[in-house]
Amino acid sequence: NHDHVGDEPSVNSTIEHQSSLHRVAQHNSIHMRLLLLLLSFLLQPQSSNSLGHPALLNSIKSFHQPPSSSVADACRIFHGRGGLHPGADHLTLDYYAPVFLLTSFGVELEENELDSYCSALCETLDANEDDDDISQQHELTIVYQCRGANTTAETRLLCGTIPDPHIVTENNGQDQYLAHLLRGQNHGLFLDMSNGRTWLRNKCQTKDVSSVLNLFSYTCAFSVAALNGGADKVVNIDMSRGALKVGQRNHELNGVSNKASFLSHDIFKTWGKMKRAGPFDCIVVDPPSYQKGSFVAKKDYGKVIRRLPSLLNEDGYALLCLNAPEMNSEFLLDKVKEECGTEMVFVERLENPATFESAFPERALKVLLFQYQPSDDVSSVATEDFTV
Repeated sequence: NHDHVGDEPSVNSTIEHQSSLHRVAQHNSIHMRLLLLLLSFLLQPQSSNSLGHPALLNSIKSFHQPPSSSVADACRIFHGRGGLHPGADHLTLDYYAPVFLLTSFGVELEENELDSYCSALCETLDANEDDDDISQQHELTIVYQCRGANTTAETRLLCGTIPDPHIVTENNGQDQYLAHLLRGQNHGLFLDMSNGRTWLRNKCQTKDVSSVLNLFSYTCAFSVAALNGGADKVVNIDMSRGALKVGQRNHELNGVSNKASFLSHDIFKTWGKMKRAGPFDCIVVDPPSYQKGSFVAKKDYGKVIRRLPSLLNEDGYALLCLNAPEMNSEFLLDKVKEECGTEMVFVERLENPATFESAFPERALKVLLFQYQPSDDVSSVATEDFTV
């Protein structure tokens, strides 16, 4: 038997060789599984950092409370959802003086991360104590809200005390609005719409606009801005009685209740009342992008747009708003052309506030301005004019 050693492997050596190969394969398989687990962990949504996301912490560090002479004391401090801060897409920080609102979308923040943001805000306020304009607030107040899919919805007061009533202002303190940060996902005033309110207020001041129809009016902030700017009348329509009650209180705060009306109606069943109340110099359309049972932008926006010419004065304005990330400006432009032909002429897209800067503008809020021009020369408007 020894004559065959080296010429051909024995049965035992073959078994040992196969066993060795099997162990190598098992070893490689374990390594592959570990690699896949690591990749899975790295790719899944994570809280930005247990010690706090650096970009948000930097924004907190550089924040200065708006002095009493500022344009607004309600503003966005950090806009992670704009896609400009990798790893912070779920985070926003707002200031509704004197309260900070920290919001996380789809990611539940750990307590030590929350603590890091609270500490940073405390340090920022302490560092500015010597500035009379800045240190108007002696108590740090922070509200934390977690919302979105795959998370447990939560809103809680982390520290401090919220004023009651909680009033914030725009336009150098002249426009006053009620805020409610512990109730619901909307807080009484949409901060990203501030440029739209400023535009309308300015148009009313110059008397280009004296009558306004405010559709999907929510708490009627557009109406307050218009009436404080000098409008003669505003009609506010919204299905939510609760929102309109807050809107009425907003008008009482500003002393302009006598020029506003409030209709808690389904807009699609109220065209007759609107027409009798009009025509208007400006119509604001700021609907929810999706509200089951009342309004779905994709199928319902066109029904509103087709009514605009019958409700507007000649040269009247329509301010059309769309806050659906999946729908771009072309959706509105195409709907206006489809429903109104060349009578509604595109003027411009209003810029969002600088604090809402986005790497993907078409996924952000879109506010498009149109003007009603029924005269014969409108038919000569070129198709390429309908661009943003």
